[in-house]
Parts: sequence; C-alpha cells; structure tokens
Amino acid sequence: MKKKTSIACMLFACLFAISQAQTSSTDQPASSPSDPDNLAKDYFSQIMGVAVSASTNTKLYQFVYEWIGTPYRLGGKTKKGVDCSKFAYEVYQNVFNTTLGHNSRNIYTQVDPIRKDELKPGDLVFFKIRSRNITHVGVYIGDDKFAHASSSRGVMISDLNEAYWKRYYYNGGRMLTAATQNASEDEEGHLSSTPAPPIN
Repeated sequence: MKKKTSIACMLFACLFAISQAQTSSTDQPASSPSDPDNLAKDYFSQIMGVAVSASTNTKLYQFVYEWIGTPYRLGGKTKKGVDCSKFAYEVYQNVFNTTLGHNSRNIYTQVDPIRKDELKPGDLVFFKIRSRNITHVGVYIGDDKFAHASSSRGVMISDLNEAYWKRYYYNGGRMLTAATQNASEDEEGHLSSTPAPPIN
C-alpha cells in the first residue's frame, strides 16, 4: 500500500512539474527581436527621467543609442572606434543630413553660438579642456545631457552639471539645419543667439 501511495505521489509531482513548465513557457512571448526604437526610448527615459515616447527627437535618440559604448579612437569614425568630432559628424550626417567640419574648432566656426539655457536637442556643446582652444564637442540631447565620445569611456551620455563638464564648458552652438527644425518648434517662431565669444 505504501508503495502504491509513493508511486502515486511521484506521478502527481511529475504531472505538476510538467504543467508548470508548459504554463511558464506559454506565459512568455514568442522570441522575437526587440523593437530598437522602444529600446532607445526606454534607455533615454531612464537616463533622463522623462517620457521620451512623445519626443520629436526619436531619430536622434535612436542613433545615439546605437553608438553607446563605441570605444574612443583618435581619428576613428566607425563603431570600431570614434573620436568626439567624428561622432558629432556621424550624428549630423545621419540624423540631420548635414556635413560638419573635421575637428571641434572647425565645427565651432559653422554654428550660431547660443547660451546654455537656449540649448535644444541636436545642438552642439563645446569645451576647452585644459586648453585655450576648443578641444571637445558633444551633441546635446536635452535635460542638460549630451552625447559624446569620451577619450576614457568612448561614446557615452554625460551631464553638463557635472563638476568636470561645468568647469570646461565653453559654449553651445546651433547648426542652420537644426536651427530651422527647432525654429518650427519655437512658440515665438524665432531663435535668439548671442555673439560668439572670442577664441583665445
């Protein structure tokens, strides 16, 4: 009798385990590639603490998201390695269909300088790091965050309010294409700009 009871218990346990396995497999969605647009939105929503789904800058966010983690390489311009100016160049080429210069100082000559409080996603941010000349450029993505190719960590997102970036921040700049796009979103229908500070 004990033998029959133990066999019945084992059968019941096996049936229960099989039914649980089937239930958990049916609960999970069929394996399909994740939507890269949603991944980018989720990523930037977490970083910036805002809902990006309603943003008009999905193409910009998507492009930056695809390059996050690309290693730094001076003169590089691919996902095998890229420097700050080439990263900005790739962003503008692919997102805004605009060609930038080949180094941060040259790029600065192509923009309308703007104050930090006027920055909009797609604008450029320039830095003078331990130099009297512009040495670094990034792409502003909103909420005081900017995407750039850091020499130590590759393509990443940083905050303009971090002490390091605050210390070396020089100016913002808006390309004609981005200025035109942002102007259509400006409630007043115009953009203000400040005169370019002299480059030492």
